[in-house]
Amino acid sequence: MVATGLVAVPASAATVSIHTVQGTKRKSTSGQVTVTGVVTATRAGQGYWIQEPNPDGDPRTSEGIYVYGGTIPAIGAMVRVTGTVSEYYPGGSTNGGQSLTEITYPSVTTLSTGNPLPAPVVLTDASIPDTYAPTGSLESLTLDPSAYALDLFESLEGMRVQIDNARVVGASTKYNELFVTAKPNQNPTPRGGTVYGSYASQNSGRLKVESLTGAAFPQANVGDVLVGSTVGPLDYDNFGGYLIAASTLGARQDNRLAGEQTAAQATDHLAVATYNVENLDPTDPQSKFDRLAAGVVTNLRSPDIVALEEMQDNNGPTDNGVVAADQTFNKLISAITAAGGPTYQYRQINPQNNADGGEPGGNIRVGFLFNPARVSFTDRPGGTATAAVSVVNNGGKAQLSYSPGRISPSNTNWASTRKPLAGEFVFQGQTVIVIANHFSSKGGDQPLYARVQPPTRSSETKRQAQASLVNTFVKQIFAVQSSARVVVLGDINDFEFSGTMTNLLTGTPMTDLITTLPVGERYSYVYDGNSQVLDHICASTTFTASQYDVVHVNSEFADRASDHDPQVVRLTM
Repeated sequence: MVATGLVAVPASAATVSIHTVQGTKRKSTSGQVTVTGVVTATRAGQGYWIQEPNPDGDPRTSEGIYVYGGTIPAIGAMVRVTGTVSEYYPGGSTNGGQSLTEITYPSVTTLSTGNPLPAPVVLTDASIPDTYAPTGSLESLTLDPSAYALDLFESLEGMRVQIDNARVVGASTKYNELFVTAKPNQNPTPRGGTVYGSYASQNSGRLKVESLTGAAFPQANVGDVLVGSTVGPLDYDNFGGYLIAASTLGARQDNRLAGEQTAAQATDHLAVATYNVENLDPTDPQSKFDRLAAGVVTNLRSPDIVALEEMQDNNGPTDNGVVAADQTFNKLISAITAAGGPTYQYRQINPQNNADGGEPGGNIRVGFLFNPARVSFTDRPGGTATAAVSVVNNGGKAQLSYSPGRISPSNTNWASTRKPLAGEFVFQGQTVIVIANHFSSKGGDQPLYARVQPPTRSSETKRQAQASLVNTFVKQIFAVQSSARVVVLGDINDFEFSGTMTNLLTGTPMTDLITTLPVGERYSYVYDGNSQVLDHICASTTFTASQYDVVHVNSEFADRASDHDPQVVRLTM
């Protein structure tokens, strides 16, 4: 016998039930087995799911399993499968995700055909626990499906499940997938999403939906509903975790989600916006430039200053040493003017080649657009990719040594990362210092559904250090001039409740304006069905008033110009 820890299986193939193979924990030890089950669904060219005809009644043990490879029988066939029990880690075991129990190298015998399929387990608000996961190494723990959502999903691995009238919380992607929630009242947004408002608010009702039907996948937006039943085996991958591989897909009900439009600023308001334009370069279709331009003119109402992130060089991902981005900026400005907006001017600093991260060869950077009819830019030469801007005391007034200038560009915490860009503007005779940012990404973090809980967020360390560098610079401004007017904004790549934002703001008279919104409206990005904050505008309390708005035009939509929503603040001097 081979001791598995969960089930003892002979070294030669033993005839066992599927629930015995699955056991009461996440993993089954590899071994040769023979199981019998009804084919419930097939994945073309890859494999199929079978489900035990005689369940054991134990809610911890799954009655289904995926068979990878071999001849694919017909749905409804009762089959006897002999093969090797394996644990497959989608994306590899090093990414921290969970495994999928499979039978590999199968030989299959069809015993009968046309059998009825087992009734699906219906997932509802009441049946899915609010608590997402236990703490610790999940693979060492016995499943407790009544207490934890991840344990419930694992206990149903490979089994037919069903969600009725599921609301979409993550829009359809180019990979023909979307996210729904089975818990519609869990941290809802006013527009139909579900808010990720803390590290403990993972939103346990979320599930990804893929289709096995072969029909055109619905192009659904957040807030739409898959009317009727969505049914299929419960599966798992490394791009969202647990999912329904739907053999029956609910019909899309279009709830007509519309892009938002902010209010126009008054004459005495300084309107400052931030917009991540997602790897924009001149080789992108003109339609992308036109849509981004419409967003600036129509949805943001032509702000006075726009901080842009992910502006690529003049030939985008072509990796040939080009770092200039004048064509990218000018093409966007022309599109804005054609859409009825102002003829903006721009300021930026070319990075060193391939030194600032992002798509190889693209040389993404941050930069400013500004409307010269409303604001002026104070140019002070000397700012380069490697020259560090400093704060100068000019008769008790804070000014920048270079404008535009980069903050601590040689500091190792900015390696392979966009360097912050500081610029001086003048609005109605008053100086405003604006700092545009695009901090390091979350790449390398373990997913929310990691097999060790809580997951490791290794990327935070670098962003927190970057935030401290910007914080030091901002403090230097206020040390010279306590009445200075400062805006720090951009794609911080972290949440409003994160240590990154704490480091950025501590000891400064700055307010993270996203925190002034109702909790349900705090998001600028949707990831794995969670509406969350990555982008921020922080304004100093030296402004007399502010009106702040995240303008939802992208993140909730299947068809969009960027993956981020822009945001704008209207400031009174």
